[in-house]
Amino acid sequence: MNPASPWWSPSRHADRRLLLLTRNRIQAAFRSWLAGEGFTEVDPAALAISPGNEAHLHGFATQAIGNDGVPEPRYLHTSPEFAMKKLLAAGETRIHAFSHVWRNRERGPLHSPEFTMLEWYRVGQGYEVLMQDTVTFLRLAASEAGASVLRFRERTCDPFAAPDRLPVAEAFEMHAGVDLMGSIRGDGTTDAAALGAELDRIGLRRAPDDTWSDMLSRVLSERVEPKLGGGRVTILDHYPAAEAALARRVPGDARVAERFEVYACGVELANGFGELTDAGEQRRRFQAEMAEKARVYGESYPLDEDFLAALEGMPAAAGIAMGFDRVVMLATGAPRVEEVMWTPVP
Repeated sequence: MNPASPWWSPSRHADRRLLLLTRNRIQAAFRSWLAGEGFTEVDPAALAISPGNEAHLHGFATQAIGNDGVPEPRYLHTSPEFAMKKLLAAGETRIHAFSHVWRNRERGPLHSPEFTMLEWYRVGQGYEVLMQDTVTFLRLAASEAGASVLRFRERTCDPFAAPDRLPVAEAFEMHAGVDLMGSIRGDGTTDAAALGAELDRIGLRRAPDDTWSDMLSRVLSERVEPKLGGGRVTILDHYPAAEAALARRVPGDARVAERFEVYACGVELANGFGELTDAGEQRRRFQAEMAEKARVYGESYPLDEDFLAALEGMPAAAGIAMGFDRVVMLATGAPRVEEVMWTPVP
């Protein structure tokens, strides 16, 4: 395969086509499994009032111009989450979507500005069931690709082995030697000075104006994530509440939330939640996230008031988003996520 050739050149397409047909088989297998579990496939609109309200997620902006010629700001969604939760409020109980989503400032071997996200929700079930769903999908993907392991470069992961489930704080202690919980107060608020002292102790660089969240992300990306999902799938569970804007807190411990991520071969594949349904708390979290976005990037996004209104009627649920292209990439052993996309973004 010659990466210098355009993806549409016949010779390169011939090399890629086997990967792309495998992608189709994996997607069909996922759809079949979801149908067997009683899920309804939905097709959320991509244009949204808000692309999402997380400080470090960046949307693509556009305008909707009506018959009166008046433009209104719109965004391409970074996730179908807001629309799908509105469907839960409307009465749906088990839904999924293969959605194209858009995230700006993201491009590389594991990132594309446009990619496919598989998102699914279960009403009335705990978030632990989503962990098993994800493991099932990874096994299906490997089976459809004819692979015994998932692979990214020199790393492999056996999706058929029992996964490791590891709290974030334990992963920080194990892989970075950092006492994360020592920097989180009993009410879930954080102490940047305490975490900064931990980074200084282990010799990890930091800037004077780094926030607690900045430092957590640095430890995670540089010391923890590369060691996750080696040999077997890792489920990184119980994220600090300050890093889980859309998740409810763990009963009895306000410091952590019902949020988990799934890793294989050091690659993050899925992000799941026990969903927050308190509209007032969600508004406060979004406002804090947008204040941080404005501080760091000089911009912020509007809140989707319809979403917050729908949240008041949304039943208890668990939901998860999976990077479908990444799963296909690991199942086929492709070196870059764009190799398993039918038409990569120019």
